[in-house]
Amino acid sequence: MARQWHIVGYDIRDPKRLRRVARLMEGYGHRIQYSLFCVQASSRQIERLRWELSQVVHEEDHILIVGLCSKCAEGVTEQSGEVRWDIDPPTFQVLGGKFKDEALCQADS
Repeated sequence: MARQWHIVGYDIRDPKRLRRVARLMEGYGHRIQYSLFCVQASSRQIERLRWELSQVVHEEDHILIVGLCSKCAEGVTEQSGEVRWDIDPPTFQVLGGKFKDEALCQADS
């Protein structure tokens, strides 16, 4: 399944729900600003994220998910001028029931 970049922003009215949404989002992407994350995910993963968010947020809250094509994602820069959107998420390999960083596995070989 092809993965693409998404910008996810939120405005949550209740501090308790806000913390829950922030923790949830930290599992999907990296924080750009307080309530703004960039997430690289497949359409299925985004649907899962939307469902998980729907279990936390209320009608008074707002969630915005914007998909970016690869060309748009390449053009994104942060105020520091660094392009952070081309970072591939780490890959892992299951060995003996534990996760191990694939780069370390190659170094061990």
